[in-house]
Amino acid sequence: MKTLTFYVTLLIFSFAHQQVSAQEVASVETEISSEDKAKEFFEKQKAEIIEKEKEKLKYQIERINEELERGEITKEEAAKQKKEYAEKHAKNIENKISILENEMELRDRNNDVQGYIGIGEDGKLLTFRVNEERERKYDKRTTSDLVIAAGFNNALEEGQSLNDSDFKLGGSRFFELGWAWKTRVFKETNWLRLRYGVSFQFNGLKPTDNRIFVEDGDETYLQEFTLDLDKSKFRMDNLVVPVHFEIGPSTKTETEDRLHFSTYKMLKIGFGGYAGFNIGERQKLKYKEDGDKVKEKLKNNYNTNDLVYGVSAYLGWGGATLYGKYDLNPIFQDPNRELHNFSLGLRFDVD
Repeated sequence: MKTLTFYVTLLIFSFAHQQVSAQEVASVETEISSEDKAKEFFEKQKAEIIEKEKEKLKYQIERINEELERGEITKEEAAKQKKEYAEKHAKNIENKISILENEMELRDRNNDVQGYIGIGEDGKLLTFRVNEERERKYDKRTTSDLVIAAGFNNALEEGQSLNDSDFKLGGSRFFELGWAWKTRVFKETNWLRLRYGVSFQFNGLKPTDNRIFVEDGDETYLQEFTLDLDKSKFRMDNLVVPVHFEIGPSTKTETEDRLHFSTYKMLKIGFGGYAGFNIGERQKLKYKEDGDKVKEKLKNNYNTNDLVYGVSAYLGWGGATLYGKYDLNPIFQDPNRELHNFSLGLRFDVD
């Protein structure tokens, strides 16, 4: 019996390093971290293949011996079966190791660090890829989107209240349209962002008490109109560059090679300012004269300041936020009243 077992063991190892063509099997997938580990994986696979086939052969030999002792088979039949099983499992080792070695040669020949093949515990083909510790891919640190804002507008002197304003609270409005870029300040966190861009601001003021703006030399002031006005609106158009620091939480999705941040439906607070140029002023009047409807568009300088600058902030969730801005520059140049334009409304931008 010892002689037969020794013979079988030698037979298994003699067939272990021969090569044959690979067989088709089902595949599953896993990953390892480096090429060195890939080679280590191959050696471990070879050892496991030999060990598992030896265990299967051992079980068959023990079963045959039990049948022989019970007299169910003859010595000649037992020897024949043991030889057949030894050759079978040696062939199994030969084929499985051949698959590993051929795949290793194919990989080395083509310098392919992405694809390897091994043998799983169930005898099926096991494919895996090597992660060459490549640099993690992050979301783009800078993105861009359209910005739209609209709401109420007004202008006050220092110390003046809204109740004493010269402009209608409901009728005076603003509109802003622009393009903004958002840059994540830190590479691996997203609690602080920088927003900057270019915007057109349209600030409208509707005077109270049937008045219009009148320009007289260096002076611009409100004066009552001689006819009943259906509409009196003064509009200033600005081209500005807004810059805001934005703070707030974000959700982080992390995988082995990618990091993604999202501020969708998250609280965000922005604070900063803007600076730019006044690119136009106009006054629109509507009234009736001798029963006829009259519309006038008066375009003039009105002694407004050419430079525009101010502070602004927003607060909200997701793409819609409460938005406010205040012009630090007076609307009109000296020696006119020091009126400062301010706005409050909603701002919409895409995260």
